[in-house]
Amino acid sequence: MAALIRADVRSRFAGPGVAPDPAGDGSGWERGQRIVPDDQLVDAAVLVPLIERPGGMTVLLTRRTETLKRHAGQVSFPGGRSQEDDESPEATALRETEEEIGLPRDLVELIGRLNLRKTGTGYRVTPVVGVIAPPFRLRPDPAEVATVFEVPLAVVLDPDNHLIEVQMREGVERAYYVIRHSEHHIWGFTARCLVNLCEVLKR
Repeated sequence: MAALIRADVRSRFAGPGVAPDPAGDGSGWERGQRIVPDDQLVDAAVLVPLIERPGGMTVLLTRRTETLKRHAGQVSFPGGRSQEDDESPEATALRETEEEIGLPRDLVELIGRLNLRKTGTGYRVTPVVGVIAPPFRLRPDPAEVATVFEVPLAVVLDPDNHLIEVQMREGVERAYYVIRHSEHHIWGFTARCLVNLCEVLKR
């Protein structure tokens, strides 16, 4: 697949909605988990930032600090729970991204959304895709973010990198997506969103 540019990404998201999740995306992982009723879910949003680099687009990700109460040390997108004065999931994603890594919201061109996802931890998360052109300077919040790094979009778009691993949790076998790049182990919600991004960009 040829390297994508901003116009390509715009065109992929201009179609009728987002692509359906590929078969098995998270289904095994969710089986047997505590199900949180819809009226108890907390709304949240994350930004899926695509960075325009001379060698091809990349996806910007963060690694959470080990001191956080939830998802410590995991790879994630910048984002978080919605606040009352957030007008939309996009507003939440941009605000949280600016707070977490210091990326000014006016540098982000919002392109579209991926599939809404409900997590076993009680969140209803909207992934929002945006494109950013360098230069920019980041200021990660040391209380939340251990490091910020980028993965080539070509790695995400290669289905050979969409691995499925299986774990036994509480006597239930659960399968989940994993994407590995260099020393980074991307799994769970983040990997599921990246697989969905691949489906959208390849259609």
